[in-house]
Amino acid sequence: MEQATAIISSGSVVGAEPEMAEMESLDRVQCEQCRDGNHSACAELLKRHEKRIARLMWRFSRDRGTQAELVQEVFVQAYLSLPRYKPSGVPFEHWLVRIGTRVGYQFWKTQSRGRKMVPLTEAVDAPAAEEEANDPSAAAAMLHQLLALLPPADRLVLTLMYFEECSIKEIARRAGWNVAIVKMRAYRARNRLKAIIEEKKMAETLRDMVYGTP
Repeated sequence: MEQATAIISSGSVVGAEPEMAEMESLDRVQCEQCRDGNHSACAELLKRHEKRIARLMWRFSRDRGTQAELVQEVFVQAYLSLPRYKPSGVPFEHWLVRIGTRVGYQFWKTQSRGRKMVPLTEAVDAPAAEEEANDPSAAAAMLHQLLALLPPADRLVLTLMYFEECSIKEIARRAGWNVAIVKMRAYRARNRLKAIIEEKKMAETLRDMVYGTP
């Protein structure tokens, strides 16, 4: 574990991001180099995908310190699992994103086990008046808070669906579930979220934050 962390922390970030086909080719080459014990190639391989994984882990925590810890955990798990990765199966980035999704989901599950029950009327902060008009980022932050009131599995489905814009099939691949389970959880999660929004009387507030107050 310590060796994995040291390798991930070393090396320099590749300056310009290569085109997709070029990046996938470079990923395959460096995966093979990693298997041969080339630590520099491992560091560059993971660093090249750091921004993508950081964006993904922001979906799971909007605390910068926690986000950084989750990114590190994703890279450690990827490094340890690299000998089992088959480039002929899926592109490295897709494989890495699946690891990230499951790391984030496990983080939520751990959080939920230690969470105290909070009344819905106190669980989400009301936005400041100046934030309410035509501010999608503020709406996204509030939606993130609302989703946190759902069970982790429901929260994951809606987060991937609305923030990552994943299809049902892609959610199933990322989470390791079958399509039928994802459909069921999506239906249940939407109903639960709708009930929370209605109970907190937040539908108009969210709409105004995105589209502006008429």
